[in-house]
Amino acid sequence: MSMLEGTTLWELLEKRVAATPDAEMAVDESGRRMTFAQFKDRSERVAAALATDHGIGAGDVITWQLPTWFESMVLVAAISRLDAVQNPILHIYREREVEFCVRQAGAKLLVVPSEFGGFGFGAMAAEIADRVNGDGGALAVLHCDRDLAEGDPAGLPPAPTAGDQVRWLFYTSGTTADPKGARHTDATIHAVSKGMAERLAVTAADRNALAFPFPHIGGITWLFTSLMTGCANICFQAFVPDQVVAVLDAEGVTLAGSGTVFHQVYLGAQQKAGGGLFAGVRGFPGGGAPKPPQLHFDIKAAFPGSKGILSGYGLTEAPILTMSSVDDGDEDLAHTEGTPMPGVDLRLVKLDGTLAGVGEEGEVRAKAPQLMLGYLDAGLDAEAFDEDGYFRTGDLGVLNERNMLTITGRLKDIIIRKGENVSAKEVEDLLYTHPRIQDVAVIGLPDPASGERVCAVVQTPEGEAAIEFDEMVAFLKDAGLMVQKIPEQLEFEAVIPRSPAGKILKRDLQAKYKDSSPTRRG
Repeated sequence: MSMLEGTTLWELLEKRVAATPDAEMAVDESGRRMTFAQFKDRSERVAAALATDHGIGAGDVITWQLPTWFESMVLVAAISRLDAVQNPILHIYREREVEFCVRQAGAKLLVVPSEFGGFGFGAMAAEIADRVNGDGGALAVLHCDRDLAEGDPAGLPPAPTAGDQVRWLFYTSGTTADPKGARHTDATIHAVSKGMAERLAVTAADRNALAFPFPHIGGITWLFTSLMTGCANICFQAFVPDQVVAVLDAEGVTLAGSGTVFHQVYLGAQQKAGGGLFAGVRGFPGGGAPKPPQLHFDIKAAFPGSKGILSGYGLTEAPILTMSSVDDGDEDLAHTEGTPMPGVDLRLVKLDGTLAGVGEEGEVRAKAPQLMLGYLDAGLDAEAFDEDGYFRTGDLGVLNERNMLTITGRLKDIIIRKGENVSAKEVEDLLYTHPRIQDVAVIGLPDPASGERVCAVVQTPEGEAAIEFDEMVAFLKDAGLMVQKIPEQLEFEAVIPRSPAGKILKRDLQAKYKDSSPTRRG
């Protein structure tokens, strides 16, 4: 396997176009296709329009919130060409989170679709801009509805050459109520992309399923990997199971990512069809949520010739710290998240502060070439890094004798639903303001479809009527909470159990409700 090397995203793009200009870079569910040469040409023209029409230049921040469209990829390359800073935001974020990110990042331009998925992003963006500009800001809004204005690239300044400058601000919900902005560079993304490509043995013949939100750091990672290896991406603006399966099958998918929910859909479709789907698939990359070990064996049996699930472990702050390899055995593929990626210095620290040995549980901490440069709010860094400079993931894990990592739990009170972090405290704080909720605990419960689902356990004030599920959902939506964080289950306790020190006994609640059913699937 040969891979191109480049200091910046734009340098990689130029080298890829020089090597394989007419190779297909992407195809979408509607049948649109784009070669690497077409991608570069359009990106340069969009960069020219951004510079001319919006005054975007080196160092300016552009916040963009777009689905997995060709235009999203083009926008990324255009921003890179201008040496600007980009702040991709997942489309599930709503005004509460988007406005926070825009303000903290100091965005000059907010790019959104007018409408998508039944939500008015354009109206939301206009309201945010009015408030920001009313406070003395200078935020412009640009609508992108599968179209971006183009200009003459002849007047563009020289392309950037440094890969170690902060050019990416990725926000993660983390364990705090406000999102946290992780500062990344082209070099950090390059490192994780190269390592992933090596573990998956990606070549120009591969066709990757890009069926998850492209603004996620994983989407950007696959863009870099595509430029490095020449592989193509099969893109979907939304994960509609029947459509996704049919298109992936027709387009000859070879790498069918990218997590438990997706893999379960593929498995169910294969079983329903009686076999024959994804004839050329060789692996199922995964990550972002717990992986049932049995799912690996089921996938491998259902798709003969594939390696099964090839999963990895990481965070927005430090993407893919460990990853499985195409050379790993089935037991390791099923039960672990692989070995540390190239250059990753991983240590597990027990609760008493000593290093964990083989088979001992400890908090996963890391130094890595793909590690962020720190948070945009530098005040968060002191807690995020230990005294030796290792990033504290807050996750608990065990390393086996082959240096393969298994994640066993979390120190942080977060819920990972479909690969995205939900802060229990943020939801609790909002629910606590409802007049008919006296006390509340938000917990994560195991869910075969999403990894974990969000469950609110509430205590009703004496003499009051209990809050209804739909009423709770409406209340949280009115408070500006994004749909991803809204509980899918509502339970009631006469008294929320707490320790003598006042800490909610969430493990007791999780044990009580772990075999329950959701109130409504989100």
